[in-house]
Amino acid sequence: MPLHYRFFLVASIICALLVAAPILTVFLHAMAPTELIFHLYNTLLPTYISNTILLIIGVTLGTGSIGVGTAWLVTMCRFPGRCIMEWALVLPLAAPTYVLAYAYANFLEHAGPVQELLRQMFYLKPRDYWFPEIRSLGGVIVMLTITLFPYVYLLARAAFLEQSVCVIEVSRTLGKTPVQTFMRIALPLARPAIAAGIALAVMETLADYGTVSYFGVQTFTTGVYLAIFSFGDRVAAAQLASGLLIFVIIVIFMERISRGRQRFDHTTNIYRKLPIFRLSKMKAAGALTACALPVFLGFLLPTILLIHMTTTNGHKVFGIRYITMTINSATLAGITSVLAVFISLLMAYTNRLSKDSCTILLSKLAALGYAVPSSVIAIGILIPISLFDRCVDDATRHILGLSTGLLMSGSAVSLIYAYLVRFLAVSLHTIEAGMTKITPNMDKAAQVLGNSPRSILKRVHLPMLRSSLLTATLIVFVDVMKELPATMILRPFNFNTLAVQAHNLAADERISQAATPSLTILVVGLLPVILLSWHISKSRTLCQ
Repeated sequence: MPLHYRFFLVASIICALLVAAPILTVFLHAMAPTELIFHLYNTLLPTYISNTILLIIGVTLGTGSIGVGTAWLVTMCRFPGRCIMEWALVLPLAAPTYVLAYAYANFLEHAGPVQELLRQMFYLKPRDYWFPEIRSLGGVIVMLTITLFPYVYLLARAAFLEQSVCVIEVSRTLGKTPVQTFMRIALPLARPAIAAGIALAVMETLADYGTVSYFGVQTFTTGVYLAIFSFGDRVAAAQLASGLLIFVIIVIFMERISRGRQRFDHTTNIYRKLPIFRLSKMKAAGALTACALPVFLGFLLPTILLIHMTTTNGHKVFGIRYITMTINSATLAGITSVLAVFISLLMAYTNRLSKDSCTILLSKLAALGYAVPSSVIAIGILIPISLFDRCVDDATRHILGLSTGLLMSGSAVSLIYAYLVRFLAVSLHTIEAGMTKITPNMDKAAQVLGNSPRSILKRVHLPMLRSSLLTATLIVFVDVMKELPATMILRPFNFNTLAVQAHNLAADERISQAATPSLTILVVGLLPVILLSWHISKSRTLCQ
């Protein structure tokens, strides 16, 4: 193998092993004995398991029905406001789930404006009526559903856009109604994409900490934090994290099983305009309502509530404290996004240079981090780093009589490492998708002209990947800005980010003050979401 090829391959191997190391550490450390896990087994573990299973079922049904239904309506049907709904249905991705939890809890709780208005209008006393409890398992399912359904919507819509026009026309020729065409033709063809979108939503559900902890719902994620911060038992935390990881593996395995050997290949690259189902006035009003309601509940209403709370009782956005936290969040997000894009570009280019089983396995290994909850990754990083700090401290005490304290634990380095492990797959998939659009003939032509692989990457690929690189950078940036579980475990002492500040204020029931950092996170998340919507609309025009 030539030296320049070997450089890219070795670098990719190192990056993939670094990504997999925290996960392997959790499994190895979970084998150690601990008494706490037996206590949890007799008390809280059954609750963890039942609540986690119910969350998976509820979010699967909710995101699947909303995501698939809205994707079919905006793709195949014509009704007033459809063009706006195409991109508006992606907006809930900009809001972290725990931000919606803070806004809705303040809005719907007993002392909130909704119940207070009901009592005033009907002259009711607190015990004269029943109102759904937002801080419950059902409330968590609703919050996660209205935030995560865009994952299913994006993939389902892309699948509907790529379906063959011929089979849809044959269905209509045979006298099938639009509903029958959807159920018997479009839905089975889009099943792999829908299953992948639901799997993403479920994995985000398993990784959630802010919402379940604030609503008081005990899951595996809250158990990990209980073992660390309340009991100080990292072995028990690793064992709970392993149980959470088993849930993730089951979800991925079930998604693969449901897909089976199904493949739907196109016989041509020429796309015809999709048939259009014209809706009557009543059906058009129903379709618009079905698309607008998730947008209103998942983005518009929480944004309005956060703006109101920020302007009335919130903290000053431009105060020194919030400027410092914004700089902290932006610095971590900026460093992580740049490193993630650099590593992803290196690995994607290695796959392009050498398309063998080794490089394919490496890319799958690097993408494993996105399927693993942040709490699991944080435990996998915290255990070896703590061991390293103790060994160095013992050595310096013995030799020099000095204590080094904590060198790596609670540092920004460990935090950025966790972010990279968690979100590297996002940038890797984005860059790989952009690289597949570059024909291999350009690489061969550059090689004939005497360019080395490094020169081809610099002079050919980088200019053509500019859009993909920018998109990957923005998406990773916003994901890091919203990240809470890993930040809570690994952040340096007295180092706050916007996400941590929002969680701490909400935990103290200072919801109005928590609205300020929450609104800041939401505003920052709008840019990549709008960019993503623009790319989707552009690709749709090309497909038709």
